[in-house]
Amino acid sequence: MDIFSKCYKGIDLLKQARELDVYPYFHALESRQDVEVMMEGKRRIMLGSNNYLGLTANPDVIQAGIDALKKYGTGCSGSRFLNGTLRLHQQLERELAEFLRKEDVVTFSTGFQSNLGIISAIVGRGDYVICDRENHASIYDACRLSYGTMLRFKHADMQDLERQLQKVPDNAGILIVTDGVFSMGGDIANLPEITRLARNYGARVMVDDAHGLGVLGEGGRGTASYFQLENEVDIYMGTFSKSLASLGGYMAASHEVCDYVRHVSRPFIFSASITPCSCATALEALHQLISHPELVDHLRYISSYFRNKLTERGIKIRMSETPIIPIYTYETIETLSIAKQLYNEGVYVNSSLPPATAPHECLLRTSLMATHTEPLIDEATEIIYKVLKVNGICK
Repeated sequence: MDIFSKCYKGIDLLKQARELDVYPYFHALESRQDVEVMMEGKRRIMLGSNNYLGLTANPDVIQAGIDALKKYGTGCSGSRFLNGTLRLHQQLERELAEFLRKEDVVTFSTGFQSNLGIISAIVGRGDYVICDRENHASIYDACRLSYGTMLRFKHADMQDLERQLQKVPDNAGILIVTDGVFSMGGDIANLPEITRLARNYGARVMVDDAHGLGVLGEGGRGTASYFQLENEVDIYMGTFSKSLASLGGYMAASHEVCDYVRHVSRPFIFSASITPCSCATALEALHQLISHPELVDHLRYISSYFRNKLTERGIKIRMSETPIIPIYTYETIETLSIAKQLYNEGVYVNSSLPPATAPHECLLRTSLMATHTEPLIDEATEIIYKVLKVNGICK
């Protein structure tokens, strides 16, 4: 059998979506990522970005990237391990560690690679890694890359987490890994109970805070800060591609754990370092977050404002305390069709389909930025209401 046969056959849903002209992917931006964008020749209100603090368009962040490009050139052409470490990388790690109140930080070239690099280094043969079923795909791939045994617990089900912990041999190391803020539903992990169980069973805790940094906690420090459990979480993982408006990822932990990962993690050792421009923009975005905690406050306010506007219109949403606000649209093709209609009307949202959702519980994933305004949200809400009403999703 030709190994390419699956490629020629294609994926049934994608073929159907293309035939119905509701294919939702790879729409091309023609402007910077912002609350309003030019996309394929038309103005769209952006409700599908992870640019939570709106810093991709911040003049100081942009200038920091330009300055780094001029000083350091376009790339480092090597790994951090060998010739690819800049003073800028070390400064970013030092200042991020101080902000997160951890001893040390290791930076990776992407957020996806961060999870691969951390988990595959920490979880060895004979160890166990226990994951929430709705964790990000990079966590699942990281568990496969490790030599440990992966166990999964039902999403947010602490009784099931304890059942999984009880399966682990007494002499095995245990790492519990959870998203801090779950990227599809916008819900927050039950860190108080997770850390309590970890203490009881001798486990360590790692939180993927990609969608928590800049969103939750004191000054945007993330999910552990939100629960005042910073000393109970052993490893934070996060990204620069969301609130920090750049590209890359990080691990925050103790000096010993970070040093171990630096010298053992294959995805870290054998990858080129973050480009000077990406490093500088992430660092300046961190400075903006530290200097302007009101960005986090406004993000919280405008997210609540949008949730209230939707519920006032009778639109069924999945409730959350975060900028991720999913709207129920139920069926797969119907969801793709509604997303296309919204796109044509000037609102960009993301479609969330099985297996990311349960069958018949498809969602439109909307997400807010600190730079959204009330008039812009009012305009988007009216368009969403009009399209959903035409499709019989609300009255």
